[in-house]
Amino acid sequence: MSKLQFYGVTGRAKSWLESYFINRYQSLQLLDESINLSSWERITDDVPQGSILGPLLFLIYINDLPKIMNNYTTPVLFGDDTSIIVKGSNPRDFQVKMENTFDQVNKWFKINLLMINIDKTHYIQFKTKNKSTIYLKIICNNQPFTTAYNIKFLGIFINDLINWNYHIDYISTKLSTICYIMRNIKTYMPLNTMKTVYYSYFNSIISYGLPFWGNSPHCQKIFRIQKKIIRIMVGCRSRASCRNLFRKLEILPLASQYIYLLMLFVFNNINSFLLNSNNSTKNTRQSINLHQPSTSLTVYQRRVYWMGIKFYNNLPVHIKKLSNNPRKFKIGLKKCLHTHYFYSTDEYLQFRSIVS
Repeated sequence: MSKLQFYGVTGRAKSWLESYFINRYQSLQLLDESINLSSWERITDDVPQGSILGPLLFLIYINDLPKIMNNYTTPVLFGDDTSIIVKGSNPRDFQVKMENTFDQVNKWFKINLLMINIDKTHYIQFKTKNKSTIYLKIICNNQPFTTAYNIKFLGIFINDLINWNYHIDYISTKLSTICYIMRNIKTYMPLNTMKTVYYSYFNSIISYGLPFWGNSPHCQKIFRIQKKIIRIMVGCRSRASCRNLFRKLEILPLASQYIYLLMLFVFNNINSFLLNSNNSTKNTRQSINLHQPSTSLTVYQRRVYWMGIKFYNNLPVHIKKLSNNPRKFKIGLKKCLHTHYFYSTDEYLQFRSIVS
């Protein structure tokens, strides 16, 4: 209640919430046998499980957690999942920062009557391919954190090299299963219904997080599976070309879908990018482009930020001029991609028929 009051919940709203919390009791029953029913005990902490207000109240409760972080840490909170990114310039510096960070977090948890679940807490060290792993032992409550080489973060698998191979292998298994199902139902369904199945099951999987992993060389594995399901839907031979089939079904190839979602990501976060016009007083065709930072590090060049700038700058001028109108921008972008059906990102980057 003190946190709710701090955030401005007072008067009748505070009294209403107090009545929601106080005088609640709970009992436990094991194996559905009444004889194992425990005695009723008053709830002094927590909120009713399964309640509508529960998630909101939890978010309010942990809202001040990021404020205890140092400037070298970046907290990422989503629901009841908390991730902390720690940066270090050398092994010793990294070790000290890690220990300080988790010491602060552990103190915050104790003050707020919470406990870190060691079994569900993992430590992953991101590095480039030519860098060796720094072996650290992170201790919390006299228990070491488990070192992981790949983790599932909000439905996407991330490994220590950030090459997306594990995630692509994971979803390729799911997509292959959908291809098998599509082959079995094809006899009983018209093409329009199969397209609905495709968008509901296949497309929803490849679209999730695509701006982040869609530029991986390993993506060719997903594209081969996409071409396989397209052939199944149309009833073509396994070696038949799919270029015209994508046009016929009006389904974007994986590369074109990656470009579409990446451009929407840039458009929705355009304030995070710098225009060339901000760096130059000359009004040229390049002034509506985004400023491309220079880097020689391949890992950085594959990041969604750098790739987003590169692909946005390659858009036709008339589409970039629609960046102030979300609806028209999406329509123009879709029309361009459905006209060309790019099979690869290289094919798109070689695209030069720019209409001003």
